[in-house]
Parts: sequence; C-alpha cells; structure tokens
Amino acid sequence: MVSPNTVETEDEYIHVQFRDPDQFDEIRTPDWAENPAHSVSEGSEVRMGREEENDDWEVESVLLKKSVGEEKAEEKAKQIVDKIES
Repeated sequence: MVSPNTVETEDEYIHVQFRDPDQFDEIRTPDWAENPAHSVSEGSEVRMGREEENDDWEVESVLLKKSVGEEKAEEKAKQIVDKIES
C-alpha cells in the first residue's frame, strides 16, 4: 500500500499527495477515476501521472473536500488509491 508524502489543505480541497509530481511527464484527472473516488468520498478527484518511458498511470494525488478533515482525508485517500491500483 502506498503512503501519502504530504497532506495539505488548499482552498476547498485537502490535497493528499502520494508521489512527487516532478517524476511524471504527464498528469491528468481522468473521468474514469471519478467513480471509485466518489464511492469513497463524494466530490473527490484523483490526479494520475505517467512517466515518459512507462505506459502505466499511477496515482499522483487525491483531492478531497475540505469538509472531510485532514485526519480522515488521509484514510479516505488510501482507500481510493487501493480501489484504483488493485
């Protein structure tokens, strides 16, 4: 299981970062990731990254609504990553 690198509150979201965005050549918020994300926490978003030499997309970060709270945000973000990467 991947553990978050940082958990920060920004504007209306709590940003739970799992991987350094600088390691990716491309970062997207794919529509297909919305279903597993919303099944854990309504209104959350998943940012996926892809390295140039690799076709695999990995979760870079998860954004959860600020109302979730930082303590629960980390737990919920891990659940979302588990659903996507398993």
